[in-house]
Amino acid sequence: MQKRTFLQLATGTALALIVGFGPAEAAEEIKIGVVGPKTGPLAGGAAVTHFPNFKLWAHEVNARGGLNVKGKGKMKIKLIEYDDRTNPGETIKAVNRLATQDKADFIMAPYGTGFNLATAPIYAKYGYPQFAVAAVTDKINELIKRFPTIFFFIGDTTSYARSVAEVMDKLRKNGKINSRVSMVNVGDTFGIELANAARPVFKKFGFNIVYDKSYPLGTQDLAPVIKAAKAAKPDSFVAWSYPPDSFGLAKQAKIEGLNVKVYYSAVATAFPAFGKVYGKSAENILGAGGVLNTPAVKKYMKAHKQVTGVDADFWGSPVYYAVTQLLSESIEAVGLDRRAVTKYIKSRTFDTIIGKVDLRKQNHPVFWTVGQWQNGVFEGVKGVGTTGEKSVKLKTGW
Repeated sequence: MQKRTFLQLATGTALALIVGFGPAEAAEEIKIGVVGPKTGPLAGGAAVTHFPNFKLWAHEVNARGGLNVKGKGKMKIKLIEYDDRTNPGETIKAVNRLATQDKADFIMAPYGTGFNLATAPIYAKYGYPQFAVAAVTDKINELIKRFPTIFFFIGDTTSYARSVAEVMDKLRKNGKINSRVSMVNVGDTFGIELANAARPVFKKFGFNIVYDKSYPLGTQDLAPVIKAAKAAKPDSFVAWSYPPDSFGLAKQAKIEGLNVKVYYSAVATAFPAFGKVYGKSAENILGAGGVLNTPAVKKYMKAHKQVTGVDADFWGSPVYYAVTQLLSESIEAVGLDRRAVTKYIKSRTFDTIIGKVDLRKQNHPVFWTVGQWQNGVFEGVKGVGTTGEKSVKLKTGW
């Protein structure tokens, strides 16, 4: 869906809301609302990155007797989940229901850039902090000014486009690739905004986009896209893709023999399942995200698998978990008053499994932009404010 449609939905929603700030109703449990796609095109991604982290959080907190909530004592977490069916209208209805009917104490942000944009007015009007982990947009500064309860974690679109360009530029300067790039994108807010950001950035770096194609979200047959990209004879292939198409594009690239030296796809490339499905063929594929594989991250990933039965990804999953850590700390410090929690979050930094998280300006300044499958592990190779990046390797076939 186009970004304009999401913003129209969001604006329309804002007009219908009733302001309801202040502390949540007293309860024996902390009610946490979770909205995301359990069906539809984005369900596979949410099943890896989104829902399992909240399940892990509730399991760990409840196993130790609950959070020690200021003024209330120990309180366990109760998750209230809704399937938005990868439909922004359903996301809006679900978030609204959690706020007005379920009286959730906190509502976790939805999965996907456009879905976060569509629901931001609801979070702001009801005073819910919105931890937009699954949102990448160049509108961050505008949104922060408009919505005082929204927080961003994984950066802006231009940073991702620039990072990919910088990776390719370094390889080109070393004489390893030429300037020809085939670029494709999923036709929703995320993909459209990234493609729009990439065009001028790639041009500035002197790259020639020899193929430029958008495809609808949920496209099943990606063979024509890959065939056309291959026919343009690029040295580099860049896809601003969502989970189902990241898998689908790689499958077709292998079938069609898209033997580029740089192969990049966005969301889900960092999923362990991607490495398992494509095995040796995944080696040296670049993708969005990355992680520094510290002992804390490895411990988290082990627990994630043991509790949820799902392998955490190498990008968004650790960030999601960091959100649960900082929210736990905030609730124990100031209680369930959402205004107080938001104020607390804006007043300090938090020690988490991904390092210090700083939301004092509502936008965490450190994030991974490019990772690469190397020896069976998705390693961070480029980021903003990151350390420990691995060297980039060329793709040498499927």
